Amino acid sequence: MIEEKKPFIAHLKELRDRLVVSLAGLGVAFIITYSFKERIFHFLMQPFIQVMPPKSSFIFTSITEAFITYFKVSIVAALFLAAPVILYEVWMFVAPGLYEKEKKYIAPFIIFGSFFFIGGALFCYYVTMPVVYHFFVSFAGDMIIPMPSLKEYMNLTLKMLIIFGLIFQMPLVAFYLAKAGIINYRGLASKRRYAILGIAVLSAIITPPEVSSQLLMAVPMYGLFELSVVIARVFGKKEKVDGAA
Repeated sequence: MIEEKKPFIAHLKELRDRLVVSLAGLGVAFIITYSFKERIFHFLMQPFIQVMPPKSSFIFTSITEAFITYFKVSIVAALFLAAPVILYEVWMFVAPGLYEKEKKYIAPFIIFGSFFFIGGALFCYYVTMPVVYHFFVSFAGDMIIPMPSLKEYMNLTLKMLIIFGLIFQMPLVAFYLAKAGIINYRGLASKRRYAILGIAVLSAIITPPEVSSQLLMAVPMYGLFELSVVIARVFGKKEKVDGAA
């Protein structure tokens, strides 16, 4: 049974409280990740270091660039670490508008939401990023030695990790939308050609203009789309048969 409607001010207060808890969780996670900032930074540098030619190195061109880079790395790492807390607060904010049978999905939402987010980032790190950075380094030569800026490298790396983490949420989103009756597998399947076009365009925008790196993003995205269709078919609301009582 759906809970009684709260006044608008009460919703704003609850939203504020949920945001405070989420930020507190992110703050605690940041303290932890900042303590390991050098290790995290070294870990994130590996895809480029493995393809880095001799005499190449990272540089920073402003006094605060190294500090800001470490700060950004710690924040993004904290976002991954605090993902279960943030997802829990999001769920609890929307839970009052759900039926009792729908509220039982809180555990799968948190577990699989975190799993897909981290899984997408790991796929990006171990599969996509090595190909992307190998492509960039392939333009180096005797007269062209790559000296990437810390800021530019980390901005690109963190952006790719977050994008892949969000993209891998597609099956989870499809599950809940299908359970709510907002989408169905027939509607998704009928939009397949538009999905392929959108995936191709998004892959071309995000990745370098090189076929292998674009495929490394487009193929998983299309696989996630097809998985979403299957999930919508299996878990979506069953369509009423004409003439049924």
